Amino acid sequence: MAMPRSLMLGLLVLVCLLAVFTEPTTAGFNPSEFPNGFYFGSATSAFQVEGEANKSGRGPSVWDTYVHEQPERILDGSNADVAVDFYHRYKEDLKRMKDNGLNSFRFSISWSRVIPRLEPFVTIFHWDTPQALEDKYGGFLSENIVADYRDYADFLFRTFGDRVRHWITLNEPWAYAAWGFDTGEFAPGRCSSWVRRACKAGNSATEPYIVAHNLLLSHATAVQLYRQKYKTTQKGKIGFTLDSYWFEPYSSDTRDVDATKRSIDFHFGWFMDPATFGDYPRTMRDNVKERLPNFTIEESKMMKGSLDFVGVNYYSARYAVNVEYVDPQRLSYNNDAHRELKFEDSKGNSIGPEAALTWLRVVPYGIRYLLNYTKDTYRNPEIFVTENGVAHDNETTPYEDIVHDKMRTDYYDSHLGNVSEAMRNYGVNVKGFFAWSFMDNFEWSSGYTKRFGLTYINYDQNLTRTPKDSSKWFTNKLLPKLVSDDIDYKLPGSLGFRNLTISRRSNIMCGHAICKSAYSNLRVP
Repeated sequence: MAMPRSLMLGLLVLVCLLAVFTEPTTAGFNPSEFPNGFYFGSATSAFQVEGEANKSGRGPSVWDTYVHEQPERILDGSNADVAVDFYHRYKEDLKRMKDNGLNSFRFSISWSRVIPRLEPFVTIFHWDTPQALEDKYGGFLSENIVADYRDYADFLFRTFGDRVRHWITLNEPWAYAAWGFDTGEFAPGRCSSWVRRACKAGNSATEPYIVAHNLLLSHATAVQLYRQKYKTTQKGKIGFTLDSYWFEPYSSDTRDVDATKRSIDFHFGWFMDPATFGDYPRTMRDNVKERLPNFTIEESKMMKGSLDFVGVNYYSARYAVNVEYVDPQRLSYNNDAHRELKFEDSKGNSIGPEAALTWLRVVPYGIRYLLNYTKDTYRNPEIFVTENGVAHDNETTPYEDIVHDKMRTDYYDSHLGNVSEAMRNYGVNVKGFFAWSFMDNFEWSSGYTKRFGLTYINYDQNLTRTPKDSSKWFTNKLLPKLVSDDIDYKLPGSLGFRNLTISRRSNIMCGHAICKSAYSNLRVP
């Protein structure tokens, strides 16, 4: 029987406040603890790695426009016109993945542009809205996007569905809605002027919710289409990928405990609740009120149960402290949660050591708690950890430390150990793990200043590739398992390489590489 939320919150206090005393030492990564058929892969996105921008049939996306028209909003003033040239070097990069012992590869198809013996996990939308649709009706600010997204997804299902068994409709819709339309730090860079002076237009009180709503409807419409038209013959699965911090209370004060629950509802639940239960979390309805869009009865039915699996992207954790008063003249998505996120609790205890990015503190146990929470709260879904990783700073870290990256090896060792604990001790239904990222790349507003890759990219010498120690670590860990597993990774074949051009009212153009191209019942295990 489901536990009342008031009791859940009581358990949250007990768990989070005692965790520092009861947290067991989690063993590191042991591949033999993962079942046969488990997917070990790495991940990329089209915009961040492909290059060949505005060529080979690809039209500009909102990120192309953003980085070229406002280069000052990228930390190093760079762009992704070349990126790391995956468009031309994909064959050698895919060979490296296989040589590393990986058996799967998560990548996105560029909407504005419309791999072998690796199981493809295909992301349909990874933030690169076609600029043509942004200009035509405002992109995801308009409900018109839903029909165009459906057409785009239909084309991908029809063209590649016989070779793709895992479709991801959306990557991190929270980041797209919150950072693109609340804080304005990501493309298309919209927000209220009081939030960020660089924003030329936007409304942080309403636009994030409108965008998220249209993203969810696009997801549900594509899922409905796939299940009705393709699933029976193609036998694939479809879901979306969400990012989330793990949140803990700033103090034992019940107001901070409530703020912790609101934090995960406003971040993870914003998308997970509609896809599981058919509506937004009650905390959001109570706080946002009429600014939060409503689903019709039919839309709610379409939303509910629209996941065959959920992808979870985890990097870090935060303490949540309650904020009582919010200026009614400064309404925004961020302020609506009535909480502030911190790196230290009320006693000065750090949530975890700092990494190269200011938002990334290393908190390995957070991935276990987030997976446990997902199981308990959302009916034990099938889960893939679709991103997990840590960065070096390209400007301040010596080359030797970047390539001999013990920090990254330790990060993966501890996080995979916690994933294994969640599976073995808590029964979480995790089916795969994808390291972010296979290679250094264009890291959005950080440009090329941060390096997440298992493979070093020399940006000054023809983008040459050098495996880092973390890449070799995965090889040593995974190759023996793939050899010993009594399983044949039979794949439906290469996605093929073809030049395709499609013209629709959404003006999709395609022709590349994929086209050529707390917390309920929670315990401390």
